[in-house]
Amino acid sequence: MHVITSTSELTAFCASVESGDYITVDTEFLRDKTYFPKLCLLQIAGPDQAAAIDPLADGIDLAPAFALMQKKSLTKVFHACRQDIEIFNLLSGRIPSPIFDTQVAAAVCGYGESVSYESLVNQIVGAELDKSSRFTDWGQRPLTEKQLAYALSDVTHLRVIYETLLKKVTDAGRASWIEEEHAYLTDPALYDADPGDAWKRLKFGNMRPKHLAVLRELARWRETEARATDVPRGRIIKDDILVELAQVAPRKEADLVRLRSLAGGLSKNRMASVLACVETALALPPADYPQVAKHRKHPENITGALAMLQLLLKVQSDKHGIASSIVAGKEDLETIALGGEESPVLHGWRHDVFGRKARLLMQGKLKLSLDPKKKTVLFDEAE
Repeated sequence: MHVITSTSELTAFCASVESGDYITVDTEFLRDKTYFPKLCLLQIAGPDQAAAIDPLADGIDLAPAFALMQKKSLTKVFHACRQDIEIFNLLSGRIPSPIFDTQVAAAVCGYGESVSYESLVNQIVGAELDKSSRFTDWGQRPLTEKQLAYALSDVTHLRVIYETLLKKVTDAGRASWIEEEHAYLTDPALYDADPGDAWKRLKFGNMRPKHLAVLRELARWRETEARATDVPRGRIIKDDILVELAQVAPRKEADLVRLRSLAGGLSKNRMASVLACVETALALPPADYPQVAKHRKHPENITGALAMLQLLLKVQSDKHGIASSIVAGKEDLETIALGGEESPVLHGWRHDVFGRKARLLMQGKLKLSLDPKKKTVLFDEAE
């Protein structure tokens, strides 16, 4: 099986597929030893041809592929596209556009929440994926014919899946539904995380605001260091140790040495960085400490409302053949139950599917009943 290893071959292939309506795209990458994902293989297919491109080949320039990702007349089809888009954004500084994510489309077409590519291959294509190459080290060369066939199947089967889902979405009048999700997935802000927000990903329990300030500075430093050296965060300091440091808030090297969790020690430079983070945080006025939104304790009188909203959500989602999680989440239901208006559920297509009836339910204008023959729950507008 031929692999594209030169810029001239890549240019010719991109020219051969750019006149179509769409291409399917997938990437194979590694990031277990690095902070940033390392692209090891790029697979692209048009309606009639497919290619595996080797980004690790000597002298190859991926510019033709990056230009293809920006061609406005060409839809770029992915499955669960977020990590693929992250890679293109990292390497080219631009996000592919326009896109079509088959996982999103499947969710609004009744295939379930976060449905896997393998499941769609089974359900739509009627094929079985060869799982034996799933754990390939894509950075090794040469790749075997079997490994390359496995990689290309990720874009060749995707053609059938895309064409099937596109028809379903179009026939159901749900194109605008997935466009909202695609707008979120192609927002540059999603791929430009602020190191100052890195602490929010950590599990820190019930920590005092002062110690949260220390955690924020430590996490900011670790994130910046990881990016600069391109190593995983845990290679610098593991999450649990970072949280412990925030709780202890060491002020001098002797305090660090005494910590059992740092038995392996830190370099002098990293010790100095940790102590500097602590000093920076403790010098802040309390008003500048990070604030954690406390879990809202529901008033007793909305417990029933939440239960009814959950039931309504299931009924409406089942009625429209769509995964309920893509319509509304727990926080959305809480917002509606508390009389809030800021939830996205109360706008756009989600309003048509669920939000309008949710409002009526909260206004006491829906009645709950059971179809005695079908044994199904009904929510009807009260007369």
